[in-house]
Amino acid sequence: MKERVLVIIDDAFEMSTLVSALRLHEIDVIGEAKSESLALNLLRRLQPDVVLLDMRIAGISAVKIAVNMRKENPNIGLVILKDCSDLRLVGESNDDVPAGTKILLKKSIVDFTVLCNAIAESRIAGKEKHKVAWINGNMSVQEKGILSLMANLTNTQVEVLRLVADGLTNAQIGRTRYVSEKSVEQVISRVAQELNVQPDRNMNMRVQLVGEYYRWLGAPHH
Repeated sequence: MKERVLVIIDDAFEMSTLVSALRLHEIDVIGEAKSESLALNLLRRLQPDVVLLDMRIAGISAVKIAVNMRKENPNIGLVILKDCSDLRLVGESNDDVPAGTKILLKKSIVDFTVLCNAIAESRIAGKEKHKVAWINGNMSVQEKGILSLMANLTNTQVEVLRLVADGLTNAQIGRTRYVSEKSVEQVISRVAQELNVQPDRNMNMRVQLVGEYYRWLGAPHH
């Protein structure tokens, strides 16, 4: 039985490209939405088997949208597409992801059957409440090494790294986290050690860390 899929992506080009590819692979796309409100209306009206979401939709976390989709339909299958290999890099947590969700790295969609299989499996996982599953089988050895490094970072360290990437000074980060500036300096130093970022007289350590952050995030940085 073919899964009936609702696709939620806010980028028009990505939406048209992905939907066309899904239909070529005989996936029954029954609805397309670019906002959470429209997606909820389509969910109620069309009763899809699976919802496929991009990671960030108009600044709203796809994880939060997925949570609302599951509240509306406790058995809905969920597949989230994302660029980075650690939810904490975008301020999220695995603990927030609904059970049974398949999280698919976009880099993994070299063979489109990977996505088709994730869609089919999410339908079963949604009903049986399996744990969240990451699908990243196409990762290179280097990418797996980076993921291993990220796993060594605590939630606090990842949050501080995100704030550094956002351009906050140590003093601003301290005020945000209600800690001393010295504590922030110590966390940043520890992050650099964990990620093997070496001192470089030609480049500020914060600049190096920001570069690493955006590389792991899978996003261009200018």
